[in-house]
Amino acid sequence: MTGLQKYREYLLASISTRYRIHLFTLTPTTWEDPYLVGSTVVAATDTDTLTVAAAELNAREPVSGVICWDESRVHQAACVAESLGLPHTPAEAVWRCRDKYQGRSALALAGLAQPEFALAGTVEEALAAAENIGYPVVVKPRAAAASYGVSLVRSAEKMAESFAFADQATVAHMPEFDQSVLVEEYLAGPEVSVDSVVVGGRVTPLFVGRKQTGYPPYFEETGHVVTNHDPLLRDPTFLSLLQDTHTALGFTHGWTHAELKLDPILKVIEVNARLGGDMIPYLGLAASGIDPGLAIAALASGTEPVLEAQRDLVAAIRFFYPEHDDTVIDSVKFDAAALPAEIDRAVAVVMPGDTVSPPPRGLLLGRIAYATAVAPTAQECVAALDQAAKALQIRERTEVR
Repeated sequence: MTGLQKYREYLLASISTRYRIHLFTLTPTTWEDPYLVGSTVVAATDTDTLTVAAAELNAREPVSGVICWDESRVHQAACVAESLGLPHTPAEAVWRCRDKYQGRSALALAGLAQPEFALAGTVEEALAAAENIGYPVVVKPRAAAASYGVSLVRSAEKMAESFAFADQATVAHMPEFDQSVLVEEYLAGPEVSVDSVVVGGRVTPLFVGRKQTGYPPYFEETGHVVTNHDPLLRDPTFLSLLQDTHTALGFTHGWTHAELKLDPILKVIEVNARLGGDMIPYLGLAASGIDPGLAIAALASGTEPVLEAQRDLVAAIRFFYPEHDDTVIDSVKFDAAALPAEIDRAVAVVMPGDTVSPPPRGLLLGRIAYATAVAPTAQECVAALDQAAKALQIRERTEVR
C-alpha cells in the first residue's frame, strides 16, 4: 500500500533509482508501475496474509528489506520483517507506537515528560478522567491515525459528543478495545514533529516540522514548516527526551515520526513507527537535501543511510479546504502565472465530481489542494504560500433542477 499518488509518489520515485521494489497491494497497481519490478495483489493486509505472501516472494527472489509508511499496517510490516529475519525494530515496540495507551504507559514507567492521561470505555469514565485531570482535555482514539477523532473538550457538557467522535473513529486493522478512548491533559504550547532515523537504538533527528492547526476544537493539520537549521536539532533537552522516549518504547531500528509540545516544558505527545505524513519528509528533502526515500530503503536493507545535509533552506506546505459542507467540485486549479518562484508544487487533490467538506466532516479528507514553498527563510515561504492561496481557483458545481 503506497497511499495517494499526490502525497507519496516522490518516495517511490526516489527509492526506485537504487532499489528494486515489489509492492503488496489490495488492488492492481496503476501509477506505481514505472517504479516497480513486481507486485502482489493480496486478499487482505493482516499479518498472516502478508507473512505468507512475503515468504512466497522470498522463496522466488530473496527480499532485502520491508518498508511501510501506512500507519494502519506498520505493525504487520514489522512482523513480516521479523519472520524473514530482516532488519527491523521489534514488532512489540511498533505496537507500543500504534496503541497510544501502551505507548503512554511505557513513557510513564520511564518517568518521561508527557501529558497526564487516562483510558476510558464510557462517557462516564471519560468525565471522571477529565475531572481528575482538569479541563480542558484532549479526547482521542486509542489507535487511529493522524488527527482523526481528536478534539479539545473544555467542559463536561461537550464530553458526550467528543467521546462519540473518538470512539467511532476507526482505521484499517484497528483492534476492538473495551476502552478505546484516551483522555489527556491539554498542553497549550506550540506543537512540533520530528522525523528521526534509529540505528542500534541510537536516535538521529533529521526534520523538525513546526505545525499549524485549524478548525478548533478539532486539530486539523493545515500546514507545516521545516527548517534545516531548526534550533531544536541542537537542543540538548530535546535530543535527550527524544532518545529516552525511543529507548522507553523499545524502538531500535527504522524511521519514526514523533510529536512533542513546547508547554513550556517539552513533553511527548506520541511516536509513530513510520515516515511523517502531510509531505513532511518531502519538505525535509527540499530543505536539507537528505533523501527520506533512500534513507528508509537503506535502513530496511541494513545499510548505512546518507544523512548529511546538502543545503540549508526552509520548506513549507499549506493545505486548502472548501468553504462549506458538501461542496461538489467542478474544478480546482492554481493560476500558474500568479505563483511566485518559491512555490515548487501546487497540486489539486480532488477530482471533478468529488463532494468534499471542511472539518469536522472533512477531517483529513476535506483538503482540496496543497502548495509547497522553498526559500531561505520561513517568512519568504509564508509569503509565497499566501500568494498561492490567492492563485487558487475553485469552481463548484451547481445542481440543475
